[in-house]
Amino acid sequence: RFDMGKRSRQRQKNQTAGRDSRDNAGWGAGYADIVKENKLFEHYYKEQGLVPDGEFEHFMEAMREPLPATIRITGYKSHAKEILHCLKDKYFKDILELEIDGQTIEAPQPLSWYPDEQAWHTNMSRKIIRKSPLLEKFHQFLVSETESGNISRQEAVSMIPPLLLKIEPHHKILDMCAAPGSKTAQLIEMLHSDMDVPFPEGFVIANDVDNKRCYLLVHQAKRLNSPCIMVVNHDASCIPTLNINVDGKKGILFYDRILCDVPCSGDGTMRKNIDVWKKWTTSNSLHLHGLQLRIAVRGVEQLAVGGRMVYSTCSLNPIEDEAVIASLLEKSEGALELADCTADLPGLKWMPGVTSWKLMTKEGQWYSDWSEVPSSRHTQIRPTMFPPKDPEKLISMQLERCMRILPHHQNTGGFFVAVLVKKAPMPWNKRYPKVFPHPFPLPPSAPLPLSSKKMRLFGYKEDPFVFLTEEDPVFTTIQSFYDLSPDFPKLNVLTRTHEGKKRHLYMVSKELRNVLLNNSERIKVINTGVKVWSRNSDGEEFGCAFRLAQEGIYTLQPYIRSRIIRVSVEDIKVLLTQENPFLSKLQDDAHAQAKKICMGSIVLKYIPNPDNPAEPQCPIQLCGWRGKTSIRAFVPRNERFHYLRMLGVEVFREKQGLGQKRKDEGEAGMEKDTEEANAGENEEQMDSENGGESQSEPKVDQGTSS
Repeated sequence: RFDMGKRSRQRQKNQTAGRDSRDNAGWGAGYADIVKENKLFEHYYKEQGLVPDGEFEHFMEAMREPLPATIRITGYKSHAKEILHCLKDKYFKDILELEIDGQTIEAPQPLSWYPDEQAWHTNMSRKIIRKSPLLEKFHQFLVSETESGNISRQEAVSMIPPLLLKIEPHHKILDMCAAPGSKTAQLIEMLHSDMDVPFPEGFVIANDVDNKRCYLLVHQAKRLNSPCIMVVNHDASCIPTLNINVDGKKGILFYDRILCDVPCSGDGTMRKNIDVWKKWTTSNSLHLHGLQLRIAVRGVEQLAVGGRMVYSTCSLNPIEDEAVIASLLEKSEGALELADCTADLPGLKWMPGVTSWKLMTKEGQWYSDWSEVPSSRHTQIRPTMFPPKDPEKLISMQLERCMRILPHHQNTGGFFVAVLVKKAPMPWNKRYPKVFPHPFPLPPSAPLPLSSKKMRLFGYKEDPFVFLTEEDPVFTTIQSFYDLSPDFPKLNVLTRTHEGKKRHLYMVSKELRNVLLNNSERIKVINTGVKVWSRNSDGEEFGCAFRLAQEGIYTLQPYIRSRIIRVSVEDIKVLLTQENPFLSKLQDDAHAQAKKICMGSIVLKYIPNPDNPAEPQCPIQLCGWRGKTSIRAFVPRNERFHYLRMLGVEVFREKQGLGQKRKDEGEAGMEKDTEEANAGENEEQMDSENGGESQSEPKVDQGTSS
């Protein structure tokens, strides 16, 4: 491995439990019989004075209560509005004034500070959800929509950092410690705020030190089908500087926005991650401070002047919070300043950052200043852990602009966040452009990252990313079959093999192409690109060897000028509830269009009618196949369910998971889940009626992952 040394790496992995717990807050949970007591924790936080006078008992009571379940509506704006409409007008109404075992169920409420009612919380536990048939439907809705990427189960406080970054579609964004990826998903959504722009200028590079956790990121990113996300695998504290081509010259990539959500002790997650009650000790923070600071330093080094970096932890401890920020500000010599976020999230309650704090060892020994620390403790306790001594310097830092969210104020987890704005290059970068001493030297016991020579020596085993040329023969039939517009960016198309037939074609934005081409030896890319075409082994006889892929249809469709059938709501219901409906099952308009198109891959396009608000008010695009006498949608199961719900069709699975109930005429269709239909089948098996298309989508498609 080429990341940090073994001890430090293991420590970083061990501390991700809090972040995972915070990001993946589920719909209620059962809690083990664990004693929620830790006298050292209470003593430590009483002494630090972070909780307002008279509120400490309230704070501790909140820490012992189960965390409210929270969801965030994901996806891009017009689709998100439809999901919200479905939630409010259907599922939430079922819950109003419902009683189970004499308890009145509280309907979900929007988080007051999250824009456009896109985030909701409720005190319903999973057990309660399963007790009522109405809540069982609600639960299935949540599970299914989560799987198809339209809802994220994410703790409320975890949603804050991306909002404070103030993302715009042209921003180049680095997410330094990104797994499991709920915040990464938010960043991608913000890039795609305008659905009519298939390729925003900006992109997200999502990094994590742990190779296995990177695949959690891949799963999150794939749900959003964006050509603007790249997942990489590096130690965040020494993530490489990337090169890009700027007007024909080599330049350095500086990011407009950086999310620095560092590994932490996770004591803000006690309500969800109850192991913290028995494992908490002050030494956790002392061990992590150095790593957190090195990650933050590496972040600000790569931030563009004028850019914003959000530093966040799910720890309440000043050693992991204000101490890191104060050290950064002191060493930056004015290059960084804390942003005032007072007006950014109206409705969110938070405590200002503190300017004084103390250290305590796990034995209970307190230190207020570095001068008090015996030399025997110097490897464990560092000068950067203490508040600055100079009162004027302390005032100028404006640490009160940091934000600490306490659990009892709005029934959330505990959290810390600070927004840094870069005013000038970092002083050590300015003075030492080539070789410079690190502003925060590692303590004697800390492991050094492995050299780049060793990185190359161990090699990157991922499949290559191979961009096609504009003259690639693969485009000849694709161009004519789909009548691609002249502005189709052929150079953005890539595959994962140098030799043999290309099985899948993917697309990335031109900015990510720039990054990939200029850093192939420098970064370990786990995944990038959205699949737009897949090889169909018998496809040549229908005019094109490649069929359209549903994942990339919203990216690709703006460039396709033929093989499009405009469909109605009723047409979509037929296509999504029946496996291979005859062409005659379509309404007259769509039927007439379909008859003019020869066999092969097609786009089924629904355009909303603003004069009929009862119908979905967002565009829907589905991949399909025009057979000899029939037509079918080629859409994964959960997406089928999602679109049917948007059309007002009841989709409900019996608890045994056998069969579906629907309140429309299409009950005869969809006897098989698309996943089940494909079990044990090769993707290349052919349905003769549909002229060489497989019966169903692959059960799991890893995209461009290796």
